[in-house]
Amino acid sequence: MTETPANPQPAHVPTLNIANVLTVLRIIMVPFFVWALVADESEYGTMRWVALAVFAVAMYTDKLDGDLARSRGLITNFGKIADPIADKLLTGSALVMFSILAELPWWITIVILVREWGITAVRFVVIRYGVMAASRGGKLKTVMQAVAILLYLLPWTHTISWLGTVAFIVMLLTLAVTVITGLDYLVKAWTLRASATAPTPGSTAEKDQ
Repeated sequence: MTETPANPQPAHVPTLNIANVLTVLRIIMVPFFVWALVADESEYGTMRWVALAVFAVAMYTDKLDGDLARSRGLITNFGKIADPIADKLLTGSALVMFSILAELPWWITIVILVREWGITAVRFVVIRYGVMAASRGGKLKTVMQAVAILLYLLPWTHTISWLGTVAFIVMLLTLAVTVITGLDYLVKAWTLRASATAPTPGSTAEKDQ
């Protein structure tokens, strides 16, 4: 009779899986999104709608690849790194293009980009001490960024004054949530590092002997 190991090794998850393919697809969509905005030439016509459609599909793949990775056990180290990078590339390119097209003040774009890439860097630095899970505030921030960008992508936002005002207010609220959640992540990162590097009571007692 063959004995079953008490602690079976987890099955190897291949890097090439549907969740990671969707993540890579999202990265590939970024230059097409930028091209559509440039091709529109601020006419707010067909190409602007194309850019909106590309962004919407890309954001949907972000939700879909996460759901598939969790439900099918397809979480990989590549996905952990590539997924947030894909998100930052997509939202970052949208904000930069809005500022280049003089639709969004540069200071808003810069503050959001510094927060996004800064927190991503912090996550990689403290990953040796533990994983900082996405908070509710972080998830709210992601949703608000998507809504704000979709509003700015709408051609009507730039032809109907009240809709433009609504879009700007939503962007300002998004900026506030982005900054607040960024500060919250910094506090969590500091706490995580401090707790991981703090000496245990046992080790302290051994040194005193």
